[in-house]
Amino acid sequence: MEHEDVIIGLEIHCQLNTKSKLFCGCSTDFRDDEPNTHTCPVCLGLPGSMPVVNKKVIEFAMRVAKALNCTVLKECDFSRKNYFYPDLNKAYQITQYDRPLAEWGKLMIEGEDGERDIRITRIHVEEDPGRSVHMGTTDRGKYTLIDYNRAGIPLIEIVTEPDLRSPKEARRFLNKLRATLEYLNVFDSEKEGSLRVDANISLKGSGRVEVKNISSYKGVEKALTFEITRQRNVIRRGQVVARETRHFLEARGVTTSSRSKEEENDYRYFPEPDLMPMQVSDWVDGIKLPELPDARRERFMQQYGCSLEHARTLTGGLKLAEFYEGVAKTDAGLAATWTADYLLGELNYRDFSIDVMPPAHFIDLITLLKSDTITDKSGVEILRTILDQIKAGEKPEMPTKIVARLGLAKTGGDEISTMVREVIAENPQPVADYHAGKGPALNFLVGQVMKKCRGRADPGHLNVLLREELDKLQGVE
Repeated sequence: MEHEDVIIGLEIHCQLNTKSKLFCGCSTDFRDDEPNTHTCPVCLGLPGSMPVVNKKVIEFAMRVAKALNCTVLKECDFSRKNYFYPDLNKAYQITQYDRPLAEWGKLMIEGEDGERDIRITRIHVEEDPGRSVHMGTTDRGKYTLIDYNRAGIPLIEIVTEPDLRSPKEARRFLNKLRATLEYLNVFDSEKEGSLRVDANISLKGSGRVEVKNISSYKGVEKALTFEITRQRNVIRRGQVVARETRHFLEARGVTTSSRSKEEENDYRYFPEPDLMPMQVSDWVDGIKLPELPDARRERFMQQYGCSLEHARTLTGGLKLAEFYEGVAKTDAGLAATWTADYLLGELNYRDFSIDVMPPAHFIDLITLLKSDTITDKSGVEILRTILDQIKAGEKPEMPTKIVARLGLAKTGGDEISTMVREVIAENPQPVADYHAGKGPALNFLVGQVMKKCRGRADPGHLNVLLREELDKLQGVE
C-alpha cells in the first residue's frame, strides 16, 4: 500500500568483507572467538597509536560507488565524529563528513507503478564501534558488557534521498542493494550485523523521527509500518510528532523513544589529524564491475526464456542466480518454475538458504518431471522429503530413489481406470450433481481419484477419463 504523505530516507551501514580492519591489521574474522581478542592499540584508540587506511576498503567502497552510479570525489578525507556511547572506546568515530568518497548516485527498484530510481545522496567510509551485549533487554537489562572485537571493522554508509514512499518500497530497496553488494563480492549478508539500517520517517508537514540500528530487512518494514501508524495517531489526537531518535524492539514489533534527535553540531566534527586527504578518483576507470542484477535479469530472459517475474526472482541474490544457472541445463523453463515457485517457498518455510539444496538432487528432480515420470504433486513431495532429511541432519536421498521407495511414479492405464470407476461407484451424490449440470462436482471427483492414487495421476488426463465414464452412465457417446 502506498502512502502519499509518507517520506522515508534510509542510512544503511554495510560491513565490507575485507580480511583486516579499516585502520589496522586486526583480523575481521572474529565471530567464533572470545570477546576482545581481535584488538590492538589502533582499534582501541590508545594514546600514541596511528591509523593507516586499508587500501582494500577504499577499493571495495569504490566498486559500490561505481555500481550505484555515484560520482567519486576528486579528493576525500576523514573526520572525527565526537559523541559518547559505551561501546565507542575513543569517544569519537573516524568517519567521512564534508568530503565523502562519493555522491549522487541512484538505484532502480520495482515501484508500485513500474521501475523507478531511488537517489543516493552519498557513500562514505567509516569504522564500526564496538558491540554492547545487554544482559537482558535494552530497557530492562541489569548491566551491559562491551566487546571491542568489532571496533574498527570497515563500513560504508549509504545515504538515500527521502524518495521512498512506503515500508514495502524500503524493503525492496534493501533487497536490491543487498543483491548488488553480493554481486560485487564486497559483502557477506549472512554475517551477523553485516547490514544495519537507520530509517528516517515523517509525514508531510510533521516532525521527522529516526529509528536506529534495525538489523533485518523484515525489521525495517515492520518498524516503518509501526511508525506510520503511531505518527498518524499522534496527529489525530491533536499532538505534535516529536523530532527524536527511537529504538525498534523487534520481538514486540514496536518503537520506543530513545533520545532527542541530535543535530550535526552535536557531534562536533573536526578533521582527523592523523590521516591525510586521499585522491582516489583516478582509480575509477581501473575498476571493472561484474555482471550486476539488472544485467543478469535481462540475460536470463534472453538466454533461458525466463519470464520477467521469474528472472527478477532468480537474480535477487548471487547464490540463487548461480544455483539456477547450474541447474538450467536440464530444462531451463522447468528449472526456473521449480526454483522460483516451489523451491524458494519450501526453503523459506524452513528458514533455509539456497546453499542447502544439492544441485545434483534438483537436476534429478527436474529430469523426472521432464520425462513425465512423476506429477507436480509428487515433485513437491520429493522436494519436501529432501529438505526434511537435510533438516534432520540426514544425507538426502536422490529423487529417483525416493520415487522408487515411496512408489511415486506416475500411474495410468488399467490401474487409473479402475480407480475412476471405484470413485464413481463410491460417490453417487456428486455423480448425480454432475449429471444435473453442476460443474464443481467433477472437480470433487478428480480430487477423490487423486487422493486414492496419492497424486500420481495427471489431473488433466483424469478429467478426460472421468467425463468419459460419467457420460457413458448417462448414455452419452
